[in-house]
Amino acid sequence: MKHSIRKPIDVLQSLLIAAVSLCVSLNAIAQVGVGTKAPKGAEVLFDGSRKMLDEKWTYWQGPRLATTLPIKWAIEKDPAGNGTVVNTNDPSAAGGKYGAADIVTKQTFRDFRLHVEFYVSKPGGNSGVYLQNRYEIQVFDGDTTSHGLGAVINESPSPYKLYTGTGKWNAYDIEFRAARFKDGKRTEPAMVTLYLNGKKAHTNQTINQVWGGPNSGIDGGNDGGKGITDTPGGLKLQAEGHDVLYRNIWIKELDLKQATTDY
Repeated sequence: MKHSIRKPIDVLQSLLIAAVSLCVSLNAIAQVGVGTKAPKGAEVLFDGSRKMLDEKWTYWQGPRLATTLPIKWAIEKDPAGNGTVVNTNDPSAAGGKYGAADIVTKQTFRDFRLHVEFYVSKPGGNSGVYLQNRYEIQVFDGDTTSHGLGAVINESPSPYKLYTGTGKWNAYDIEFRAARFKDGKRTEPAMVTLYLNGKKAHTNQTINQVWGGPNSGIDGGNDGGKGITDTPGGLKLQAEGHDVLYRNIWIKELDLKQATTDY
């Protein structure tokens, strides 16, 4: 009986293929969740520095704006990691006055992939991540309703079970497709797929309006929030007078031809 002897070159090729497969698998796992780094072609919107905060962000000029530049959000030491983070607790927003001191990127966007990490310091902490400065992805500790954490506010359930709680970092990974228009009329609503802490929470969730009125975001005061316009908007973070922190924010612009955001 003859025994097959593999050549050294064959063994080496097999090992290389296995190594590459492992790397691909690990990369696939690392695409979402806390600590995910910006991929090639993405723009870092916040790296923990005061310099980037001032260069890329400003206060949203909404009807309730009650502060002036420079941004009063404090840069602080990361309480559960390395480096520095930003605290949303602007004095002008004390008492939950959303819109009084919200910050928004100077750059505006249509379709995109987004990564945001947030940390709620105390029970009841409240903030929000606004896509196109219109559609809120809620950050609200303790609320498990459709107005609660991880919800596409008032349009989806809250995936609260995926939230790690106060005193820990959480991550939203989002693919967003802006509403489509023809001859000035909306033909397709905005759509989002969202992961919370690496687990898929919403798939191709449509977003039909802006909630919260004119103090909430673009088009909030237009036909009760239903009058969506074809105006791109920035990424907005909400101040509500709570110690909610943010870090590691990046965005990659996309051009989603088909009505899907699933990834």
